[in-house]
Amino acid sequence: MQQELLHLTYNEFNELESYEFELPQDTVIEGIFEQEDNEKQMAIRKLNFTLCILLAVLIAVTTVSYYFATATEITLNNLSRETSVFNDENVELENQLDKLKSFNNVDKSLQKSNTLAKAKQVIEVEEVSSANLAKATTDSRKVFSWSIGY
Repeated sequence: MQQELLHLTYNEFNELESYEFELPQDTVIEGIFEQEDNEKQMAIRKLNFTLCILLAVLIAVTTVSYYFATATEITLNNLSRETSVFNDENVELENQLDKLKSFNNVDKSLQKSNTLAKAKQVIEVEEVSSANLAKATTDSRKVFSWSIGY
């Protein structure tokens, strides 16, 4: 069979369905071929696999931490919004309180001074006729008033 394989042409060799035969022993292949380092390739594959797993774990941790950071930020925004609303309400209530305090203070001072109390005695004044009132005289000359500036 080995001699028959040597006499096959290239096309006949490619047309064979089964490649389970061995090359003849007297065939010599010459050239410089790099030897595969199986241990090195296995170590590189293990390192790549480990790095891929580590990368996947880091991506998962980053995704989870991003979710929590976003949820926390949303909660803080809601609290900030509520705080602003409460502060605005507080300002309005303080203004109303100041207004009521000022009315209360005025009321207390009026009660102390008793200025709005009813008069206990009536003062009578003689009637004055309007004809007897002195008329104010005006000068026909206008007085020049000095001013500083233009």
